[in-house]
Amino acid sequence: MLIYHCNEDVAIITETVNEEDVEFRLHLLQTEPYLERLKKIRHDFEENDIYTDVLFYIYKNHEYGAIVRRAYYVDFVLALMKHGLLRSVEWKDD
Repeated sequence: MLIYHCNEDVAIITETVNEEDVEFRLHLLQTEPYLERLKKIRHDFEENDIYTDVLFYIYKNHEYGAIVRRAYYVDFVLALMKHGLLRSVEWKDD
């Protein structure tokens, strides 16, 4: 099981687990430079060969959504960590 902790100064991130995927809601508290970093994450997933790994959408007031297929959950969480939206990520055995 993957456990992560948000960088609370940067964003509030929640997730909802569904049957086939996980839905993330990301509310950016700091747009600079994190909006550009979130756009980079989106670009990386949209430009790979798998079109349905992560689907992004935009809400108002600096809130964003991502529907992540379960097979790409770890990739998505690590991308959030890489770009500073998370403070820590760790693997815990059940």
